[in-house]
Amino acid sequence: MPTPPLNILCIGQAGRLGHEALLLAASFRATNADFAGRFFVAEPQPGALWPGTDPRMSPDQKAALERYDAEILPFESRAFGAAYAFGNKIEALAALPPGEPFLFLDSDTLFLGPLSKVAIDPARPSASMRREGTWPQVPLYGPGYDGIWGALYHRFGLDFAASLDLSQPQDYWQRYLYFNAGWFFGADAGAFGQRFLDYALSIRDGEIDELASQPLDPWLDQVALPLVIHSFGGGRPGPELEGLDGDVTCHYRSLPLLYARERDAVVERLEETAALNPVKRVLRDHEPARRLIYQGKGREIRAMFDRDHLPAREQAIRKRIKAAGLWLR
Repeated sequence: MPTPPLNILCIGQAGRLGHEALLLAASFRATNADFAGRFFVAEPQPGALWPGTDPRMSPDQKAALERYDAEILPFESRAFGAAYAFGNKIEALAALPPGEPFLFLDSDTLFLGPLSKVAIDPARPSASMRREGTWPQVPLYGPGYDGIWGALYHRFGLDFAASLDLSQPQDYWQRYLYFNAGWFFGADAGAFGQRFLDYALSIRDGEIDELASQPLDPWLDQVALPLVIHSFGGGRPGPELEGLDGDVTCHYRSLPLLYARERDAVVERLEETAALNPVKRVLRDHEPARRLIYQGKGREIRAMFDRDHLPAREQAIRKRIKAAGLWLR
Protein backbone atom coordinates (compact mmCIF):
# COMPACT_ATOMS: atom_id res chain seq x y z
CA MET A 1 0.00 0.00 0.00
CA PRO A 2 1.40 3.46 -0.85
CA THR A 3 1.96 5.85 2.05
CA PRO A 4 -0.81 8.49 2.19
CA PRO A 5 0.28 12.11 1.66
CA LEU A 6 1.51 13.88 4.75
CA ASN A 7 -0.99 15.95 6.76
CA ILE A 8 0.39 19.14 8.32
CA LEU A 9 -1.10 20.33 11.60
CA CYS A 10 -0.78 23.50 13.65
CA ILE A 11 -2.96 25.10 16.33
CA GLY A 12 -5.09 28.19 15.69
CA GLN A 13 -6.73 30.01 18.55
CA ALA A 14 -8.21 33.42 19.33
CA GLY A 15 -5.55 36.11 19.44
CA ARG A 16 -1.83 35.47 18.94
CA LEU A 17 -1.99 31.83 17.84
CA GLY A 18 -4.51 32.64 15.12
CA HIS A 19 -2.23 35.34 13.75
CA GLU A 20 0.82 33.08 13.90
CA ALA A 21 -1.08 30.28 12.15
CA LEU A 22 -1.90 32.71 9.34
CA LEU A 23 1.77 33.62 8.88
CA LEU A 24 2.64 29.92 8.89
CA ALA A 25 -0.03 29.00 6.32
CA ALA A 26 0.84 31.88 3.99
CA SER A 27 4.58 31.18 4.15
CA PHE A 28 3.90 27.48 3.54
CA ARG A 29 1.86 28.12 0.39
CA ALA A 30 4.49 30.54 -0.91
CA THR A 31 7.16 27.83 -0.76
CA ASN A 32 5.23 24.59 -1.32
CA ALA A 33 3.16 24.97 -4.49
CA ASP A 34 3.39 21.25 -5.28
CA PHE A 35 2.47 19.91 -1.83
CA ALA A 36 0.12 16.94 -2.22
CA GLY A 37 -1.11 16.67 1.36
CA ARG A 38 -3.50 18.71 3.48
CA PHE A 39 -2.78 21.65 5.79
CA PHE A 40 -4.92 21.67 8.95
CA VAL A 41 -5.32 24.40 11.55
CA ALA A 42 -6.80 22.76 14.65
CA GLU A 43 -9.10 24.99 16.70
CA PRO A 44 -10.12 24.23 20.31
CA GLN A 45 -13.85 24.62 20.92
CA PRO A 46 -15.55 26.30 23.89
CA GLY A 47 -16.33 24.03 26.81
CA ALA A 48 -15.88 23.34 30.48
CA LEU A 49 -12.07 23.41 30.24
CA TRP A 50 -12.15 26.93 28.75
CA PRO A 51 -14.12 28.68 31.52
CA GLY A 52 -15.19 32.22 30.73
CA THR A 53 -13.48 32.33 27.35
CA ASP A 54 -14.04 31.36 23.74
CA PRO A 55 -10.80 29.94 22.28
CA ARG A 56 -12.04 29.99 18.69
CA MET A 57 -10.41 32.19 16.08
CA SER A 58 -12.14 35.27 14.70
CA PRO A 59 -14.07 35.05 11.42
CA ASP A 60 -11.41 37.27 9.79
CA GLN A 61 -8.62 34.93 10.89
CA LYS A 62 -10.47 31.89 9.57
CA ALA A 63 -11.33 33.53 6.25
CA ALA A 64 -7.72 34.55 5.71
CA LEU A 65 -6.48 31.05 6.56
CA GLU A 66 -8.88 29.55 4.05
CA ARG A 67 -7.44 31.87 1.39
CA TYR A 68 -4.27 29.80 1.80
CA ASP A 69 -6.09 26.46 1.59
CA ALA A 70 -5.92 25.79 5.31
CA GLU A 71 -8.63 23.47 6.63
CA ILE A 72 -10.05 24.54 10.00
CA LEU A 73 -10.22 21.46 12.23
CA PRO A 74 -12.38 21.86 15.38
CA PHE A 75 -11.50 19.66 18.35
CA GLU A 76 -12.78 19.25 21.90
CA SER A 77 -10.57 19.79 24.95
CA ARG A 78 -11.21 16.87 27.29
CA ALA A 79 -7.99 16.76 29.32
CA PHE A 80 -6.17 20.11 29.31
CA GLY A 81 -7.82 23.29 27.97
CA ALA A 82 -6.94 26.64 29.51
CA ALA A 83 -5.14 25.07 32.48
CA TYR A 84 -2.44 23.71 30.16
CA ALA A 85 -2.78 25.17 26.69
CA PHE A 86 0.31 23.29 25.46
CA GLY A 87 -1.96 20.25 25.67
CA ASN A 88 -3.73 21.49 22.54
CA LYS A 89 -1.05 19.87 20.38
CA ILE A 90 -1.72 16.54 22.11
CA GLU A 91 -5.51 16.58 21.94
CA ALA A 92 -5.69 17.99 18.40
CA LEU A 93 -4.04 14.88 16.94
CA ALA A 94 -7.24 12.91 17.57
CA ALA A 95 -9.07 15.15 15.08
CA LEU A 96 -6.70 14.36 12.19
CA PRO A 97 -7.55 11.57 9.73
CA PRO A 98 -6.54 8.38 11.57
CA GLY A 99 -4.02 6.03 10.06
CA GLU A 100 -2.34 8.79 8.06
CA PRO A 101 1.12 10.30 8.57
CA PHE A 102 1.37 13.79 10.03
CA LEU A 103 3.79 16.59 10.75
CA PHE A 104 2.91 18.85 13.67
CA LEU A 105 4.35 22.39 13.69
CA ASP A 106 4.05 25.00 16.40
CA SER A 107 2.13 27.98 15.05
CA ASP A 108 5.13 30.28 15.59
CA THR A 109 6.93 28.70 12.63
CA LEU A 110 7.76 30.07 9.19
CA PHE A 111 8.46 28.14 6.00
CA LEU A 112 11.56 29.24 4.11
CA GLY A 113 11.66 26.50 1.49
CA PRO A 114 9.86 23.43 0.15
CA LEU A 115 9.14 20.54 2.48
CA SER A 116 10.23 18.20 -0.32
CA LYS A 117 13.83 19.04 0.64
CA VAL A 118 13.31 17.11 3.90
CA ALA A 119 13.32 13.29 3.84
CA ILE A 120 10.60 12.57 6.41
CA ASP A 121 10.15 8.87 7.20
CA PRO A 122 6.88 8.66 9.16
CA ALA A 123 7.73 5.10 10.26
CA ARG A 124 10.61 6.52 12.32
CA PRO A 125 9.13 9.42 14.34
CA SER A 126 11.34 12.27 15.43
CA ALA A 127 11.17 15.83 16.77
CA SER A 128 13.07 19.08 17.05
CA MET A 129 16.46 19.21 18.76
CA ARG A 130 16.43 23.00 18.98
CA ARG A 131 16.17 23.02 22.75
CA GLU A 132 17.98 23.82 25.97
CA GLY A 133 18.39 21.62 29.05
CA THR A 134 15.21 22.90 30.66
CA TRP A 135 14.03 19.62 32.22
CA PRO A 136 14.51 17.86 34.55
CA GLN A 137 15.69 20.25 37.22
CA VAL A 138 17.91 17.92 39.20
CA PRO A 139 17.58 18.44 42.97
CA LEU A 140 20.70 18.80 45.13
CA TYR A 141 20.29 15.43 46.80
CA GLY A 142 18.99 13.51 43.78
CA PRO A 143 17.68 11.68 42.00
CA GLY A 144 19.84 12.54 39.01
CA TYR A 145 19.09 12.38 35.30
CA ASP A 146 19.42 8.61 35.22
CA GLY A 147 17.01 8.19 38.10
CA ILE A 148 14.39 10.60 36.74
CA TRP A 149 14.41 9.54 33.09
CA GLY A 150 14.90 5.89 34.01
CA ALA A 151 11.77 5.96 36.16
CA LEU A 152 9.72 7.31 33.25
CA TYR A 153 10.94 4.68 30.81
CA HIS A 154 10.28 1.99 33.42
CA ARG A 155 6.75 3.25 33.97
CA PHE A 156 5.85 2.68 30.33
CA GLY A 157 7.87 -0.50 29.82
CA LEU A 158 10.40 1.11 27.49
CA ASP A 159 14.08 0.33 26.94
CA PHE A 160 15.83 3.21 28.71
CA ALA A 161 19.37 2.15 27.73
CA ALA A 162 18.47 2.16 24.03
CA SER A 163 17.42 5.82 24.24
CA LEU A 164 20.77 7.11 25.52
CA ASP A 165 23.37 9.00 23.50
CA LEU A 166 26.47 7.29 24.85
CA SER A 167 28.75 9.89 23.26
CA GLN A 168 27.57 12.31 25.95
CA PRO A 169 28.81 12.18 29.57
CA GLN A 170 26.92 10.46 32.36
CA ASP A 171 24.34 12.76 33.98
CA TYR A 172 24.69 15.42 31.27
CA TRP A 173 21.30 16.47 29.90
CA GLN A 174 22.12 15.82 26.23
CA ARG A 175 22.77 12.15 26.98
CA TYR A 176 19.02 11.71 27.41
CA LEU A 177 16.37 11.81 24.71
CA TYR A 178 14.84 15.29 24.97
CA PHE A 179 13.12 17.34 22.30
CA ASN A 180 11.54 20.68 21.67
CA ALA A 181 7.92 19.93 20.80
CA GLY A 182 7.97 22.67 18.13
CA TRP A 183 7.80 19.98 15.44
CA PHE A 184 7.32 16.26 15.51
CA PHE A 185 5.92 13.65 13.15
CA GLY A 186 4.66 10.10 13.03
CA ALA A 187 2.98 7.50 10.85
CA ASP A 188 -0.51 7.44 12.39
CA ALA A 189 -1.98 10.58 13.93
CA GLY A 190 -4.65 8.65 15.83
CA ALA A 191 -2.32 6.11 17.42
CA PHE A 192 0.40 8.67 18.11
CA GLY A 193 -2.06 11.14 19.64
CA GLN A 194 -3.70 8.54 21.88
CA ARG A 195 -0.37 7.35 23.25
CA PHE A 196 0.83 10.94 23.70
CA LEU A 197 -2.33 11.68 25.69
CA ASP A 198 -2.08 8.49 27.75
CA TYR A 199 1.56 9.10 28.64
CA ALA A 200 1.04 12.79 29.45
CA LEU A 201 -1.90 12.08 31.75
CA SER A 202 -0.07 9.25 33.46
CA ILE A 203 2.90 11.55 34.13
CA ARG A 204 0.67 14.41 35.26
CA ASP A 205 -1.68 12.39 37.46
CA GLY A 206 0.38 9.39 38.50
CA GLU A 207 2.54 9.28 41.59
CA ILE A 208 6.11 8.84 40.36
CA ASP A 209 8.44 9.31 43.32
CA GLU A 210 11.35 10.46 41.17
CA LEU A 211 9.21 13.32 39.80
CA ALA A 212 8.04 14.58 43.19
CA SER A 213 10.08 17.79 43.00
CA GLN A 214 9.86 18.29 39.23
CA PRO A 215 7.84 21.09 37.57
CA LEU A 216 5.57 19.82 34.79
CA ASP A 217 4.14 23.16 33.68
CA PRO A 218 5.08 24.03 30.97
CA TRP A 219 7.29 21.00 30.38
CA LEU A 220 4.74 18.17 30.36
CA ASP A 221 4.53 17.85 26.57
CA GLN A 222 8.33 17.76 26.27
CA VAL A 223 8.60 15.16 29.04
CA ALA A 224 6.09 12.81 27.39
CA LEU A 225 7.14 13.36 23.76
CA PRO A 226 10.50 11.50 23.79
CA LEU A 227 8.84 8.53 25.46
CA VAL A 228 6.14 8.43 22.77
CA ILE A 229 8.66 8.75 19.94
CA HIS A 230 10.87 6.04 21.44
CA SER A 231 7.86 3.75 21.89
CA PHE A 232 7.14 3.95 18.13
CA GLY A 233 10.73 3.11 17.20
CA GLY A 234 11.82 6.68 16.57
CA GLY A 235 14.62 8.81 17.96
CA ARG A 236 16.91 11.74 17.35
CA PRO A 237 16.65 13.35 13.89
CA GLY A 238 19.35 12.48 11.38
CA PRO A 239 20.95 14.73 8.75
CA GLU A 240 18.06 14.07 6.35
CA LEU A 241 15.88 16.26 8.63
CA GLU A 242 18.28 19.20 8.93
CA GLY A 243 15.96 21.39 6.85
CA LEU A 244 13.52 21.48 9.75
CA ASP A 245 15.00 24.16 12.01
CA GLY A 246 17.20 24.94 9.02
CA ASP A 247 16.65 26.16 5.47
CA VAL A 248 13.07 24.82 5.24
CA THR A 249 11.44 25.90 8.52
CA CYS A 250 12.20 28.26 11.38
CA HIS A 251 10.52 27.91 14.78
CA TYR A 252 11.01 31.50 15.86
CA ARG A 253 9.09 31.29 19.18
CA SER A 254 8.09 34.97 19.27
CA LEU A 255 8.44 38.00 17.01
CA PRO A 256 10.92 39.78 19.35
CA LEU A 257 13.14 36.68 19.41
CA LEU A 258 12.90 36.35 15.64
CA TYR A 259 14.20 39.85 15.11
CA ALA A 260 16.89 39.41 17.77
CA ARG A 261 18.48 36.14 16.71
CA GLU A 262 17.28 34.68 13.40
CA ARG A 263 19.21 35.05 10.16
CA ASP A 264 18.34 37.60 7.48
CA ALA A 265 16.43 35.08 5.34
CA VAL A 266 13.93 34.54 8.17
CA VAL A 267 13.31 38.26 8.67
CA GLU A 268 12.85 38.70 4.93
CA ARG A 269 10.36 35.81 4.77
CA LEU A 270 8.42 37.23 7.72
CA GLU A 271 8.15 40.71 6.24
CA GLU A 272 7.33 39.45 2.73
CA THR A 273 4.59 37.24 4.15
CA ALA A 274 3.21 39.98 6.37
CA ALA A 275 3.03 42.30 3.35
CA LEU A 276 0.59 40.02 1.49
CA ASN A 277 -2.77 41.78 1.43
CA PRO A 278 -4.90 38.93 2.94
CA VAL A 279 -2.35 38.64 5.76
CA LYS A 280 -1.86 42.35 6.34
CA ARG A 281 -5.60 43.04 6.62
CA VAL A 282 -5.78 40.70 9.62
CA LEU A 283 -2.31 41.02 11.12
CA ARG A 284 -2.29 44.80 11.45
CA ASP A 285 -4.84 44.49 14.28
CA HIS A 286 -2.35 42.40 16.29
CA GLU A 287 -0.28 44.84 18.35
CA PRO A 288 3.04 42.93 18.29
CA ALA A 289 2.85 42.57 14.51
CA ARG A 290 1.70 46.17 14.02
CA ARG A 291 4.56 47.62 16.05
CA LEU A 292 7.37 45.19 15.27
CA ILE A 293 6.67 44.48 11.59
CA TYR A 294 4.65 47.35 10.16
CA GLN A 295 6.06 50.17 12.32
CA GLY A 296 9.62 48.87 12.12
CA LYS A 297 10.30 48.33 15.82
CA GLY A 298 11.53 44.83 15.09
CA ARG A 299 14.42 46.31 13.16
CA GLU A 300 15.32 48.27 16.31
CA ILE A 301 15.49 44.98 18.23
CA ARG A 302 17.67 43.56 15.46
CA ALA A 303 20.14 46.40 15.80
CA MET A 304 20.55 45.60 19.51
CA PHE A 305 22.19 42.21 18.90
CA ASP A 306 25.19 40.77 17.09
CA ARG A 307 23.92 37.45 15.72
CA ASP A 308 27.47 36.09 15.63
CA HIS A 309 27.83 36.69 19.37
CA LEU A 310 24.41 36.16 20.95
CA PRO A 311 24.05 35.55 24.69
CA ALA A 312 24.31 31.86 25.52
CA ARG A 313 20.92 31.78 27.23
CA GLU A 314 17.62 32.92 25.78
CA GLN A 315 16.73 34.55 29.08
CA ALA A 316 19.46 37.15 28.58
CA ILE A 317 18.06 38.06 25.15
CA ARG A 318 14.56 38.44 26.58
CA LYS A 319 15.84 40.63 29.41
CA ARG A 320 17.51 43.08 27.03
CA ILE A 321 14.42 43.32 24.82
CA LYS A 322 12.17 43.87 27.84
CA ALA A 323 14.45 46.63 29.08
CA ALA A 324 13.88 48.40 25.75
CA GLY A 325 10.11 48.07 26.16
CA LEU A 326 9.80 45.90 23.04
CA TRP A 327 8.90 42.49 24.46
CA LEU A 328 5.58 42.16 22.65
CA ARG A 329 3.72 38.84 22.25
